[in-house]
Amino acid sequence: MNSLNYIKLEFPSKSSNEAFARTAAAAFATQLDPTMEELGDIKTAVSEAVTNAIVHAYPDSIGRISMRLRILDKHVLEISIRDWGKGIENVEQAMTPLFSTGGEDRSGMGFTIMGSFMDKLKVRSTPGKGTTVTMLRTICPRIGKR
Repeated sequence: MNSLNYIKLEFPSKSSNEAFARTAAAAFATQLDPTMEELGDIKTAVSEAVTNAIVHAYPDSIGRISMRLRILDKHVLEISIRDWGKGIENVEQAMTPLFSTGGEDRSGMGFTIMGSFMDKLKVRSTPGKGTTVTMLRTICPRIGKR
């Protein structure tokens, strides 16, 4: 797919940056003229991905997180969240609902939530080197707008 536009942001894995990432993703997506529901879905998925990186990739330190967004052909928004943290030993297990390595206060639903709000979810991870979460969402063109 052709990339029609893109942005890339990098920020420390501080919880205060989760809201910034969510808002930046929504602002970038507005050029596709999404509905409020679509914007909410994008913000929720980004929030989950960034929170996962903050909590799981860097549990005892501050690291860096990269967020790349691209507008692709056919009104597709691609969102990639990358960290260089501890990585995931077993991605399949980590994507199982209710599985968490974050302690009792974590629900273990992050990947499930991301997948339910996006059309496609891909997780690549190497222990000791980090994780990349890539999500795709088609923004439906509104009648009379495209």
